[in-house]
Amino acid sequence: MPKIIVCYKWVVDEQDIRVNQGTQELDFSRTKKKISDYDKNAIEIGTQIWEKNEGSTLVAVSYGDGDVKSSLKDALSRGPEEAFWINDDNAAQADSYVTANAVAAAIKKIGDFDMVLCADGSSDVGNQQFANRVAALLDVPAITATAELTVEGTTITAKRRLGDQFETVSVAGPAVYSVLPEVATPRFPSIKQLMGAKKKPQTEFSVADLGLDATQTTPKTTVSAVKGYTMVRKNIVFNEGEVADQVKQLADALAKEGLL
Repeated sequence: MPKIIVCYKWVVDEQDIRVNQGTQELDFSRTKKKISDYDKNAIEIGTQIWEKNEGSTLVAVSYGDGDVKSSLKDALSRGPEEAFWINDDNAAQADSYVTANAVAAAIKKIGDFDMVLCADGSSDVGNQQFANRVAALLDVPAITATAELTVEGTTITAKRRLGDQFETVSVAGPAVYSVLPEVATPRFPSIKQLMGAKKKPQTEFSVADLGLDATQTTPKTTVSAVKGYTMVRKNIVFNEGEVADQVKQLADALAKEGLL
C-alpha cells in the first residue's frame, strides 16, 4: 500500500494584495494567508488515493517561518493523517533551491515513501522547479505535469499532459509527482474534519534538526523587486470615412502590428 507524502506551501492570498497606482508597489498590509490553491489539488489527489487503498499512509509537509503553524489545521482537515513542518526564520528569503533542500531533508527524516506529491507550481511564485529539485535530492524520478494518477498494487500510473497530447507513464518505485489542477477538485472540509484535525499529530523540524548547512540554506537567487503591472493601451480609434474604409484601416493597422 502506498506511503504518500504531500507537500504544500502557505502563501499570501493574492486577492488581498493591493497595488499602489502611483508607484506600482504591492501592499501586503491587509493580506491573509492560505494553502496555495494548486497545492490543494495535490492534497486532494493524495487523499483520494489514500482513501481507496486500505493500509496506505498520507502525511503533509510544509516549509516556512513560524506562521506556517497556522496552516496545519487546514492541511490536516483535508485528509492527511499527520503534518510535518519546517520552521525557518529566513524562509521569506528562500528560493526553490533552499526550499527543496529543506523539504527533501525532512522527507528523508520522515522515512520511506512511494509517492511525493506537489503542485506543478505555487500560486505566489510559480517557478515550477520544486518537484524536479526534490526528486534529484531524493534520487528518484520526477513525473511532471500529471493530469491523472492511479494506483494498482505496487504500480502507479500517471497521465501527463503535454500540450494537446497525453503521455502515460507507469512507475514501480518511489517518485515525485507534480500535479496539474485538473488532477482532482479539492473538497471543502466539513466541521467534523476541521475539529478532527486538531487531534492529529504535528511535528516541527528546525533547520538544525535536518542537519542543513549554510550552503544548503543560502539562496542562489534573490528577488530585487515585485511590482504591479499596468496595461498601456494605444486607444487607436477609426472614425473617419465609411464603415468599409474604417474596416480597411483597422485591418491595415493590425497587419502592421503583425497581428494579421
